[in-house]
Amino acid sequence: MPVIAPMPAAHPAPLPSQRESAEDAVPAGTTVDHLTETYRAHYRSLLGLAALLLDDTASCEDVVQEAFIRVHSARRRVRDKEKTLAYLRQTVVNLSRSALRRRILGLKLLSKPMPDMASAEEGAYDQLERDALIKAMKGLQRRQREVLVLRYFADMTEAQVAQTLGISLGSVKAYGSRGIAALRVAMEATA
Repeated sequence: MPVIAPMPAAHPAPLPSQRESAEDAVPAGTTVDHLTETYRAHYRSLLGLAALLLDDTASCEDVVQEAFIRVHSARRRVRDKEKTLAYLRQTVVNLSRSALRRRILGLKLLSKPMPDMASAEEGAYDQLERDALIKAMKGLQRRQREVLVLRYFADMTEAQVAQTLGISLGSVKAYGSRGIAALRVAMEATA
């Protein structure tokens, strides 16, 4: 049978006298009104600071807006009313640095050249050449075809081809040269 954990006891609502003392405990520098006033009064100077670090107006505005949002979210950590502007300035600087890092990374990724790839026309042309070569190879005598396939496609030496086919080295050379000559004629006829 599953065990059901008891629900935590709800905290009773503070009495009116307790609420007033809790509000008094919040430092003056952390109020939303103070942050809003600071933001309105120093928006242009913060925008100028961001403009010194970044190069386009849209990014500067985004950085200043984001700085205000972040300081607003962390307003409980601002203990001194006089440090609110300093927090905003430092946040603008940090966000500008981050924006520059993202740009530099983006430029590094974009500056890498794309790998060379054959165009569709080149691929089609190569396929036609392969098809013509295969057709021409099928038209060769069996021994010529065997010698050429082992020599050039299997990348064997003439001695290895001779040993594999059980023929002499001279025969490998003769079949090879006659096969290449026949391929040349067949390929010129298709071109």
